[in-house]
Amino acid sequence: MARKFKLPAEPGTTPKNIRFPNYVIDQVEEAIRGTKISFSAFVIEATKVALENLREEEEGQE
Repeated sequence: MARKFKLPAEPGTTPKNIRFPNYVIDQVEEAIRGTKISFSAFVIEATKVALENLREEEEGQE
């Protein structure tokens, strides 16, 4: 039996203005060049991974 199609829930978003050092912008743009990944998507995913790593480190210290 086929799975039922469901529209994915989109999380809410809030625009934030942040300043990046130019060398970081250059490195991100180089990393995403030739892909369909946007700068924002890259930064969001990198932030999520960093937060997960911090959480794991905190749990390991308990």
